[in-house]
Amino acid sequence: MRLSFHGADRDVTGSCHLVECAGRRVLIDCGLFQGSRELDEDNAAPFGFAADSIDYMLLTHAHLDHCGRLPLLSQRGFRGEVITTSASRELARLVMLDAAHLQEEEARARARKAGRREAASDKPLYSATDVQNCLDRFGRTANYGVPVELSPGVRATFLDAGHILGSASILLELEEAGRLGVLFSGDIGSPGHPLLRGPVTPPRADAVVMETTYGDRMHKSLTASIEELYAAIVDTFNRGGNVIIPTFALERAQELLFYLRAGVEQSKLPNAIQVYLDSPMAVSATEIFERHPECYDAKTAEMFRNGHDPFQLPGLHFVRDTAGSIALNGIRGGAVIMAGSGMATGGRIRHHLKHNLWRPECSIVFVGYASAGTPARRIIDGARHVRLLDEDIPVRARIHTINGFSAHADQAALLAWHKATQAGRTFLVHGEEGSMQRFAARLTDTRVEMPKLNEAFDL
Repeated sequence: MRLSFHGADRDVTGSCHLVECAGRRVLIDCGLFQGSRELDEDNAAPFGFAADSIDYMLLTHAHLDHCGRLPLLSQRGFRGEVITTSASRELARLVMLDAAHLQEEEARARARKAGRREAASDKPLYSATDVQNCLDRFGRTANYGVPVELSPGVRATFLDAGHILGSASILLELEEAGRLGVLFSGDIGSPGHPLLRGPVTPPRADAVVMETTYGDRMHKSLTASIEELYAAIVDTFNRGGNVIIPTFALERAQELLFYLRAGVEQSKLPNAIQVYLDSPMAVSATEIFERHPECYDAKTAEMFRNGHDPFQLPGLHFVRDTAGSIALNGIRGGAVIMAGSGMATGGRIRHHLKHNLWRPECSIVFVGYASAGTPARRIIDGARHVRLLDEDIPVRARIHTINGFSAHADQAALLAWHKATQAGRTFLVHGEEGSMQRFAARLTDTRVEMPKLNEAFDL
């Protein structure tokens, strides 16, 4: 039995781990490098293994840093089976097609800028056709808690991770001259949020591969975070400005709509509030969320059963087309504009920041994790100017960082989750190195490894 690491190693993005057992090779996630490592050469580099040697690919959830290189895996020869939950299958299709579209657009833009026809260096990492071919590899659907027999000696069980719709931790039960349970955390959700069920208590395992995104800190309480959001919106409207929220299309956008609706119903926000969800992917994701009430906590599921859509509020506008997005630049005040990407590395949010970041009456509200080196992180860290769309934009708007909305477990929740596994060996991944080291120092009853890229271990 052998375990090797090919992404999210002493870094937060690009999750990709390989298990070899009983003559089979099982890949857990195949994500895109983003943020400070969002470079063509990082994502286009060899995987560290032969794509055509992979028998099974198990997808923990549909965030781009977990599924974003799957079309490239298929393009390079993967002909095995992809297994994930029903909701993750729908969301992964949406996320990968959106990524392919953006890459194709950027490739054409590079060619235009260089004044030439598209050259080999301008080609996207993968195309929409590659995504469609990749989707053909999706096979069985995993149900939470129901073991999936991959082959003799290899069995996988998907467990509700409570991170985003359809997210899972995955227990691999391996048998080859002995038996071993290896648990992959995926991304662990923050308990107590109103939309999704919280992460289940994990089973015991011999070894754990565990995320450490917030391994060094605690979140602000959710109640305090919601009140801070309401206060930021009301204050900004009183000053005559707009509220710009860089948001992730999956889960965070839907959760914010949930709180905005509740704020209007509780008279904590003005009934006439105008909210623009300016993200075709977030709009489509919201529709997918509405098709999977089986993932929700009891109260939210009850709202759906009673015909009360928890994402709808007066003054909500879904913006899909480019013309509608451009028209938002003419709104001078009184609007909440949510757009991707959450780290401001691409997408429509860059245009909204360009038109509002320099205005003192406006507010920028960050509600998610921002990797080092991203525009979002630079603004959060106090930059006075930010480069956006080839322009230097002064930072004069009020900046709010509200981390209680995070879909990731904080240090206390991560420690509690790990303790339940009683694992004798722990591999830490998906975290900045400093965070990872501080979390490792709290793990005193397990052997801790912090793998480097392409490092392998015998189990």
